[in-house]
Amino acid sequence: MEIPWMKTFCICAETLNFRKASEILHMSQPNVTVHIHRLEQSLGVALFVRQQNRVHLTPEGQLFYARSKHLLEELTQSVQDVRALAQGYTRKWILAISPLLAETILPSVIRRFTQAHPTIELQIRIEESLVIQDLVSHQEVDFGISALAPTDNKLIQHTLFTEAIHLVKAPDPYDDESGPALDALEILQSAPLFTHHHPVIWDELLTRLTHQVSGVRSMKVSQASVTKRLIQEGLGVSFLPHSIVRRELLEGRLTSVPFPLFDLPQVSTYGVMKHEGELELAFLEAIKGSYFG
Repeated sequence: MEIPWMKTFCICAETLNFRKASEILHMSQPNVTVHIHRLEQSLGVALFVRQQNRVHLTPEGQLFYARSKHLLEELTQSVQDVRALAQGYTRKWILAISPLLAETILPSVIRRFTQAHPTIELQIRIEESLVIQDLVSHQEVDFGISALAPTDNKLIQHTLFTEAIHLVKAPDPYDDESGPALDALEILQSAPLFTHHHPVIWDELLTRLTHQVSGVRSMKVSQASVTKRLIQEGLGVSFLPHSIVRRELLEGRLTSVPFPLFDLPQVSTYGVMKHEGELELAFLEAIKGSYFG
């Protein structure tokens, strides 16, 4: 019995379609059939049965799929562990961070953390804030950076920082002295408002805007990075956290519009963990030593 046969079998068992399996495996369909035939000969049982031009797993095939999938996952993990050890790593540590925060706080924090812990194999998962709590809770990741406070009281949370949000637009071709004063009301009534790229602020914010600003046209855009790009192209405006737009404001690629209509909410970023181990505390220190204001 050979490992390639088992890999082919698992893909066939998942797709129940030899043609699709051949496409996934980048091999010819006859070769897929040969792998399955040789595996069945080696085991002495039929793994698939054809019924009305469709392929189904036999009871033996169902059992072998469950065991084979587990064995292949163990093999893959073993190979990764050996390669990591050969590269000088002594431990794997997994971080989950929301896309909203990844491009702003991640680079500086990772630099500090990896310099202080060169033997740690750091893996990074970009995940939505809504799922980070579950990943930490089920110990699929060691640490989460989320725009949402966890609701599971068994998890440990730290408020990493709290910041203001800005109404931002594309820069005008005027300087600060010669250009007209920026009017938030006029801007919101004349340009589309990109919304829902942050998991917390939008329900309350849209309710208040609806009561105080007539004619607001909103457009949902789920990613903050895409929202920034659309604003820079002059396609609309939005409310974004300071850390997300700090660099663009400094470089003049975005403009912050004074907003006198009501007090804008602040947003917080949270560190979420199951245990406060040595690496978790070290990562917290790396965050505290970085500047996002």
